[in-house]
Amino acid sequence: MGWLGGWFGGSSNAPSDPLGNLDPKLREFLQKESPVKFNTPDLSEHQPPPPPPQQSIPQQSSQNDTTPAVPRESLFQDGRYAHLWKNYRSQASIDAEFKSDHERLMDVLDAFKERKAAIGRAALENCAEEQFTWATCMKSGGISARMTMCRAEVQKFERCYQTQSRLLKALGYLNSYGRSAEVDEEIQMRADELYQRIVHQQAEIAKAKEEGREPPAFDNVFKDLQPMVAPDTYVPSMPKPTKQPLPSPEQIAAWKEKLEKVPELDRKAEEEALKAEWLARVQMAQGIQHVREEQARQRAERKAKGEDTWMDKFKTMMLGNGPNEEGKSS
Repeated sequence: MGWLGGWFGGSSNAPSDPLGNLDPKLREFLQKESPVKFNTPDLSEHQPPPPPPQQSIPQQSSQNDTTPAVPRESLFQDGRYAHLWKNYRSQASIDAEFKSDHERLMDVLDAFKERKAAIGRAALENCAEEQFTWATCMKSGGISARMTMCRAEVQKFERCYQTQSRLLKALGYLNSYGRSAEVDEEIQMRADELYQRIVHQQAEIAKAKEEGREPPAFDNVFKDLQPMVAPDTYVPSMPKPTKQPLPSPEQIAAWKEKLEKVPELDRKAEEEALKAEWLARVQMAQGIQHVREEQARQRAERKAKGEDTWMDKFKTMMLGNGPNEEGKSS
């Protein structure tokens, strides 16, 4: 009959704590603020044991440290909206997947042409001061300068443009495709730094000759000239070569003949520029060859399935059998 005792307040099983049924935090607050003090048992007896620590949280954080939750295209790199970016693919990867064979060939050719044009633009930017001096001479120069068509300024600009182009090629400006603009700027700044050192050395030597003293000795600027980036002119869809090709003896002989006509001060830069341009052309040819081999492989697969088109037959007749077809015929 414990429920009768609950009505009349006489049950022996009733708790002696009038605040026992309250929330622990509220009970603690009332005990501190109330002027009437109640004899309550220890609070630890009524508090539930703390839950065990979860071990999955550190594992999740360690995974987030290795692999980002969202791609770099997201504005929130802290992992927000990760479920929306789960199946995201960049537009470049989608375009590369659905490109035709002709578009892949044009990518290889356009990559090489774009790098050569970029070298010309970078050299002009580094020679902006010489170009401005030439233009100012043509507009408001003296009579003697106009009569010679500002020959001294023109030679200074041509000297700057040729040297900057050699330095850019030697530093690897031609040998990479699709890299960041920061790397291009570093190469361009390095080329301009080396050219300014050359100009300073030549000015000091000329000044010493005018004063009749022995010219100072400087270290060769092109002595330890090495590319700042690894040679790679392939588009992202092209495989990288396993080893770098070597020039033929005929090519080396042609380089030596050409280097003999270059001043000794610029010979090292011209040599590295020739190597860089030759390597870019070789890799461009390898990229074109890879596309053609891929086309031949796809034609062979369609022919084996009986799905070859009239265009496949025409290309086979004009270009001959691909590597896969030759293996089958033998």
